[in-house]
Amino acid sequence: MLNHFYFTILMKKILLSVTLLVVAYAIQGQTDTTLTDKKIREKALSEIQSSLELKTKAIDLTVSKLDAKVDDLDRAIKSSRSASDKADKLLERVQALEKRQTTVEENELNVYQANYQSAVINLVSMDREIKPLLLFDVTKGFFTSLTETANPMNYPGYEEWYKKFKVYVEQQKTKESQLLVLSNLITLTGDIAKGAPLTGPLAQSMFQGIGLYINSIGIKRKEMRTESEKMFVLTAKLSQFTHDKNLIDNEWQNITKELETLQTLYEATLNQNLYLLVIPKSDFQSQFTKEYDANKRGEYLQGLSQKAASLVSTKRLLSPKEWKEPIYYQEQDIQSLKLRFGRTTLRISDNMSKYNDLIKKYKGDADLGAKVATLETKLKELKDLFDKTFEPSE
Repeated sequence: MLNHFYFTILMKKILLSVTLLVVAYAIQGQTDTTLTDKKIREKALSEIQSSLELKTKAIDLTVSKLDAKVDDLDRAIKSSRSASDKADKLLERVQALEKRQTTVEENELNVYQANYQSAVINLVSMDREIKPLLLFDVTKGFFTSLTETANPMNYPGYEEWYKKFKVYVEQQKTKESQLLVLSNLITLTGDIAKGAPLTGPLAQSMFQGIGLYINSIGIKRKEMRTESEKMFVLTAKLSQFTHDKNLIDNEWQNITKELETLQTLYEATLNQNLYLLVIPKSDFQSQFTKEYDANKRGEYLQGLSQKAASLVSTKRLLSPKEWKEPIYYQEQDIQSLKLRFGRTTLRISDNMSKYNDLIKKYKGDADLGAKVATLETKLKELKDLFDKTFEPSE
């Protein structure tokens, strides 16, 4: 019995440790304190853990004393020759075992309370971090530069040259089927002068059209021919750059969809737990989500923790046989959500590394190098900010 009890305690401590899984989240401005949101959350979780440890030690001591008392009573009953004395000691033994059982059940309640308190603290702490808007706000500068790097119109001389090339295409499209195809593609997919990406059939048709354009330029117009050859090379490089970029962008689009799904799941999970705790969503938003004073947010988490503990006690009181399941399922939902969000932020980090590889590939290019160097600076700023804000490994 005693060994089984300690094994149960150990397994529940392990469960608590898993439930305490933490994903660091974005730090917003604070008015009158240097505390960060991460520290606030960690402080709240630490207090829950410390309280549980103190209660567990007290219960361990009580159980040990009761076990020793039962052993003493067993020996006394065995050695006693008085029926009346044996009856009294048997009664004491039953009472001691009943008290031991009550103590074990009390510990079980403590563990469930601590687990649910920790789960709720972690859940509400995700309120700022999981919103896609927050994640993508910090990426705007980088992705704007990425798009600008792939746009040939942002390179010296290309815009003026392209105007002349486009005039040639329109004038000759009735004579050259390849130019007719190019003209139709420009109309269908969008003009690169207006930001259409240099990829797929448009890029291939552009190469054919530029080749015809260069061949149409007479030998005497050497400067114009040289310029066109240079723009041909630049077009080819940017087409390959765009192709490489799009391979990475596709993963980013998948990440965006996953974040949108997580946002929906988060809102449902948050609403469910706020409902169980009888906390109006508007109160939560005003006192925590939109509260910039870190101390006040910390106080709010403490109050939330107390409500979570009270909910578990009430559940057990109202439904002694079925109180565990609803609490356990909520804990599992929160833990699953946090693990999934952790994996998603890890995917974001990995995708940033792929962009870094893209930059390394083109950084030394004579035509693209200068813009790619600017891109590298913005990616570094983004990566530094991301690493300070999110810790997927946690």
